[in-house]
Amino acid sequence: MSISTTLYRFQIELADIERGIYETLNFRVAQHPSEHMPYLLTRVIAFVLNTQEGLAFSSTGLHDPDAPAISIPDAYGGNQLVIEIGSPGAKRLHKATKTSKQVKVYNYKNPDLLMRELREEKIHRVEEIKFFSLAPEFLEKLASLIKRDNRWSVLFDDGRITVQVGEESIPGELRTLTY
Repeated sequence: MSISTTLYRFQIELADIERGIYETLNFRVAQHPSEHMPYLLTRVIAFVLNTQEGLAFSSTGLHDPDAPAISIPDAYGGNQLVIEIGSPGAKRLHKATKTSKQVKVYNYKNPDLLMRELREEKIHRVEEIKFFSLAPEFLEKLASLIKRDNRWSVLFDDGRITVQVGEESIPGELRTLTY
C-alpha cells in the first residue's frame, strides 16, 4: 500500500506592509509523502509573501523534479517568476534564470552552506537572484500548530513575519541573504 499525499487548506488574512497588500488568501497545498513539514511550510510562506496575479504552486508538485515549486508562467513558455524552496542546485538556478525574468530562493536549512556551494558554480544572472532564509525554530513552531484546515493571520513588515494561529503568535524573520 502506498502512502498518499496529504491536503492542507489555508485561509490567511495577509497584511504585507512592505508591498501594501491586505487581503484574504484561500488555497490548498498537497504534501507529497516524501516532503518534510519545513519544506511545505516554507512553500506556504513563500507563496503568501509573493502573492500576486497568476502565482501558483507547481501542478505536478514534487513528482516533477524539473518544475519550480512556485511560479508565474508567461505567454512565451517561460516564467515571469520562479520560486525555489530549500537548497536548489546551481544547474537548477542556472536554468531558472535563463527561462524566468525573476528568480527567488527560500531556504529553511543551512543558508551559509547553500551560498558557499553556489559561489563555487557558474550561474547565469546569479546577482539578480533573491535569496531568503527562514529560521528552523520558526518553522518548527508553525509545524506544531498545523492542521488539515488552517486559519492564519500573517503580518509582514521590514523582514519581520508574525503568524497568528488562534491565540498563538509566532514571530519570525525573513532573512535576506547576499550572494
